[in-house]
Amino acid sequence: MSNLPEELLYSEEHEWVKKEGDKVRIGITDFAQSELGDIVFVELPEEDDEVAVGDSFGSVESVKTVSELYSPVSGTVVEVNEDLDDTPEAVNESPYENAWMLVVELSDDSELDKLMTAEQYKAFIEG
Repeated sequence: MSNLPEELLYSEEHEWVKKEGDKVRIGITDFAQSELGDIVFVELPEEDDEVAVGDSFGSVESVKTVSELYSPVSGTVVEVNEDLDDTPEAVNESPYENAWMLVVELSDDSELDKLMTAEQYKAFIEG
C-alpha cells in the first residue's frame, strides 16, 4: 500500500492537504505519483493567485501523460515550491516532504471538512 501520512487530509483528485494554522500546504499523493510515473515537469500558479475548490491550479507532466492539479481548497496562494522547477523528480521521490507544491491561505476552512482522512482515502483508492 502506498505511503499515507495519518495527519494529512486527501481529495478525490489525489491531492493531500496539511493544515498549518490558517494556511494549508498542498501536494499530490504517493498513489498519484506512482500512477503517473516519472515526473518531468511541474507547472504551478504564482504567489497571490486565487484558487478555488475543484479548479485546476497547474499540471504535472510525466513521461506518460500530463495531469491537471485540482485545488482541494479555496484561498490565496502565499508560497510556491520553486524547487520543483529544477527537480520535478522530487514529486516521485518525496511527495509528502520535499515535493509540496503550494501553500494557500484559506478563505473558508470549513472546506477541509469535505476532504478524506487517510483511512477514507485508502478505501477510496482501493475501490
